[in-house]
Amino acid sequence: MFDNLLQTAIVVNLLAATVRIATPLLFGALGEVITERAGVMNLGLEGSMLMAAFVGFLVAERTGSVLLAVLMASLAAALVNLLLGVLAISLDADQTVTGLAINLLSSGLTLFWFRAAYTQYNTAGTPLIEVMGDLEIPFLSTLPVVGEVLFSHKILTYLAFLLVPLVSFLMYRTHIGLQIRSLGEDPRAADMAGIPVHRLRYLAVLAGGLIVGLGGAFVSVGSVERFFPDMTAGRGWLAFVIVIAGNWKPTRILVVTLVFSLLGAIQLQAQGIGVQVPYQVLLGLPYLVAILAMIIGRARSVAPECLGV
Repeated sequence: MFDNLLQTAIVVNLLAATVRIATPLLFGALGEVITERAGVMNLGLEGSMLMAAFVGFLVAERTGSVLLAVLMASLAAALVNLLLGVLAISLDADQTVTGLAINLLSSGLTLFWFRAAYTQYNTAGTPLIEVMGDLEIPFLSTLPVVGEVLFSHKILTYLAFLLVPLVSFLMYRTHIGLQIRSLGEDPRAADMAGIPVHRLRYLAVLAGGLIVGLGGAFVSVGSVERFFPDMTAGRGWLAFVIVIAGNWKPTRILVVTLVFSLLGAIQLQAQGIGVQVPYQVLLGLPYLVAILAMIIGRARSVAPECLGV
């Protein structure tokens, strides 16, 4: 009986961890799909999330307000995306080079500002912040197994999963969603039809940035008490791959996100119970699967026709 209880506890912890790990990836992928459906390829997704994570930590540490930290983090990512928009939309810069440059800029700026703001501390001794608490849904959170897996998380987690049907409805059931998708398929035809191409692309880029910023906020104020350089640890790149593997469709993106998150949770759980596998293999497993998913996804891709053009 003890073994059965132990196995049940492991499975519950694994599934609950999957939902937690999926949160920032889902925010990043949903923000990216809005941007890419408008024809703008945002390779600076990692940089946007990192900037949001830093700003969220800084605001939380200086003000003590988690809500303000999340709002400012979201705004910070939107501003980074605005820079992408100016370069890619208004100045016609190469979108691949622009995205990579934003990643490098964000990595350097966050490290510089971090050291400038906490000159009296070393990296391991920086002030701690109060992490966002869990929001247990009344009655539902007390259900066996399901309650802990689905209804005992932070409010950002619920918001991330709620955004899936909302973004899907926006993109496929509204007039503005149709216009955004037309920009990614044929912006010249959209322009001839009277659609303000540049204005709508900026709107999509900013909206995507706001959503991505919530993912960055979850990485910092939603998860850990201390900021450290490059703490997003490739989540932006994983979200970018998830969009490709999910064929730019929000519901498929959710499924792919959960698969990647399950792999991450298995890696953590395996280390916790002492599985005799080199931890480097477990750490690299999600990224290996991401590469395979991108290769397979590209073979049957339905990417916007003019993405990155």
